[in-house]
Amino acid sequence: MEFPKFLLGDNTDYPTAIFVVHTEFPRFIINLENDEVEWLEEFSKEDEKELEEEAENLIEAATAFYDREVSRYED
Repeated sequence: MEFPKFLLGDNTDYPTAIFVVHTEFPRFIINLENDEVEWLEEFSKEDEKELEEEAENLIEAATAFYDREVSRYED
């Protein structure tokens, strides 16, 4: 089964949270309410340096995905 690059997540235990799941490497979940990121991968020290450089781009892409999805419901 193929998944989209990003998925929206919802949970009634966290009524104000806005979760975006990144399904490709490096997989992560971000809560856009507070920008908290949970990485679903384990990284070596070498990977961590590269990840730091890419993390900002990935978080911006997750936020843009959410904004796009919300705008589609507003139309």
